[in-house]
Amino acid sequence: MHQTYNRRELIKLLGLGAVSVVVPFNILESKQRNMEDRLSREWDVIVVGGSYAGLSAAMALGRALRRVLIIDNGQPCNRHTPHSHNFLTQDGETPAVIASKARAQVLQYPTVQLASGWVNSGRRLDDQWEILTSDGNSYRAKKLIVATGIKDKMPAIPGFEECWGKSVIHCPYCHGYEVRHQATGIVANGDAAYHYARLISNWTSKLTIFTNGTSTLSEEQRTSVAAHGIQITEARIARLNHREGMLESISLEDNSKVALKAIYARPEFVQQGELLHTLGCELNEQGYVKVDAFQKTTVPHVLACGDNSSMMRSVANAVATGNMAGAVANHELIEASF
Repeated sequence: MHQTYNRRELIKLLGLGAVSVVVPFNILESKQRNMEDRLSREWDVIVVGGSYAGLSAAMALGRALRRVLIIDNGQPCNRHTPHSHNFLTQDGETPAVIASKARAQVLQYPTVQLASGWVNSGRRLDDQWEILTSDGNSYRAKKLIVATGIKDKMPAIPGFEECWGKSVIHCPYCHGYEVRHQATGIVANGDAAYHYARLISNWTSKLTIFTNGTSTLSEEQRTSVAAHGIQITEARIARLNHREGMLESISLEDNSKVALKAIYARPEFVQQGELLHTLGCELNEQGYVKVDAFQKTTVPHVLACGDNSSMMRSVANAVATGNMAGAVANHELIEASF
């Protein structure tokens, strides 16, 4: 929210001397518009990504009286999920409702604003970052917080994408309770399959591993899962049979069919867009943004939070890391000025 000025205040602000100086008012109006336009494009912190992590960071900064711009493309990672779980006070709520409540609360702080758009790139200019959006706008800030999430790469299995986030799930802490004790599949191979089998066995004993080709589990791993009654099926997957995203069975290329209520899978992913690359932020071996315990990336004045920098993909974790990133960014601003 920007302050407006009357003619007398503008003359004084612009250093034009006594009020008796004759200055055409249209010039003063133009200078005021230019000043407000500059203020609207220069911020203490720009938060790229306006889902749970980004909004949490912006709230911490808004409460610290910082001028914050959130730029969001309206495509949260969990938009396919009907309900969110394991987040206190919001258990079972829809992701859209949680995000809407959060957005309304964050924007109550007058120094926080929200802009819609896709961020294409960023670059360092003197002591600021400049962010460029797909619609041609540019904004500058002393600090950047990147909360862009990740982009899942759906495997070429018919029905997989339609079930993703509904009955094909990735996290038992988010969704496991709702499919407890049900016939469940694990689409994975090797160490990933073994890890999932051990983990998911806590929620159900009716487990089958679908390796979608020759198994790469070690002999020791095969013996271990067999001892717990978990079968391994190596036939390739033909398709997932579902009704409006709710899984009914899995069809295999050997013409067999297995009735299932849920599948656990962790598809490959990439970071959203090219922003992190243009900023020079390093990724770790798993493909997540490399951050320290304070959400600082390998690039000074750039922080990251949420799904783009953590294997723990949950609303609770996104909010926690966003809160940390916002507090740390504010602390760095204080240190630089005091």
